[in-house]
Amino acid sequence: MHWGGFMKTTIAATRRLEGASAAEDLAKQLCSAGAPRAVVLFAAPTYDHWAMLRTLRARFPEAVIVGASSAGEFANDQRGEGMATALALSGEDFEVAASCGRGISADPARAARQLVSGFRGVSDLRPGHRSALVMTDALAGHADRLVDELTLATAGLYQFFGGGAGDNAQFQRTTVFCQDEVMTDAAAVLEVISEKPIGVGVSHGWEPASPPLRVTAADGLRVISLNGLPAAEAFQTHAQETGQALDPGAPIPFFLHNILGIETPGTHRLRVPLAIQDDGSVICAAEIPRNALVRIMRSNHESTVKAAETAADAALAALGEYKPQAALFFDCVATRLRMGQGFAKEVSAVQERLGGVDLMGCNTHGQIARAEGQFEGFHNCTAVVCVLPA
Repeated sequence: MHWGGFMKTTIAATRRLEGASAAEDLAKQLCSAGAPRAVVLFAAPTYDHWAMLRTLRARFPEAVIVGASSAGEFANDQRGEGMATALALSGEDFEVAASCGRGISADPARAARQLVSGFRGVSDLRPGHRSALVMTDALAGHADRLVDELTLATAGLYQFFGGGAGDNAQFQRTTVFCQDEVMTDAAAVLEVISEKPIGVGVSHGWEPASPPLRVTAADGLRVISLNGLPAAEAFQTHAQETGQALDPGAPIPFFLHNILGIETPGTHRLRVPLAIQDDGSVICAAEIPRNALVRIMRSNHESTVKAAETAADAALAALGEYKPQAALFFDCVATRLRMGQGFAKEVSAVQERLGGVDLMGCNTHGQIARAEGQFEGFHNCTAVVCVLPA
């Protein structure tokens, strides 16, 4: 690997509704810093993603392209739903590669090996900081396992950041992008090997609001029982004790403010409940293992903003002596729905904490992080900040 020059970043956003036209608009904005070597694309589920990728590939034939459908998009002061945002990397101070892994639902370990087979930095062990943006189809499940398998397949040499593709919380169809392909039941990765470190920070602002509960039965995304009773009963009891309303037929308003936290050393890994089944089981956005200890968690707008600032601080600290140039930010679609207009304050707080550098990202169906000194794995309702060095 030869290091020279420096990394340049450009971000773009568009509200054009037609796929090819939106991609042309993004491309026009992105080419201001020269031909990019990599493009990261987040696009609302309403777009024709095939048309977007074909257009971007035609405009930037030498670039690698990775991304996902999203559940709310933002770039600096532009925020909303139904948008597309993009980040371009150009310059010489890094190496990039794109790869994809398929069939996560059947064999996440095999999908991870497929992803890593495209990594340059696994066989070439010359010096360089190894990072990878990972976007996965969260509806395929096994996102936690995928991160673990990626760590094993790379012998712990890489840090990972990213999230689960979104569809505005419809949980019907989420897709990831790799080059000109639009895929389900798959993950897409952008590998970055750089002379300077990339900073990753992770934090959430939730705290326990119930006694510990044992997951006595679970099956995939279904939590069947807690402490030997139907899982829904624990939420109903909590609602009564805290004076909240819980409608089993429409529980999302309650669940947005009362999620589950899996007890882990020093913190909790969050999971968002989505629905109550007729048998009293609860469907969650990601798996919760049998025998885990969980608590019902609570939060507020102030603690959520503070957590995002904490994640930004941790990402800055990971840069060491280097200054930030631009940042990617991921937070949960459930956070955006819970905070409403207040979510804009969270995005602004992150940008201010980073000194006003360019910031882009999206709301995801889960967040991915594996970095030294950080809370690792697949999360819900958790802020993940990735800072690119100047």
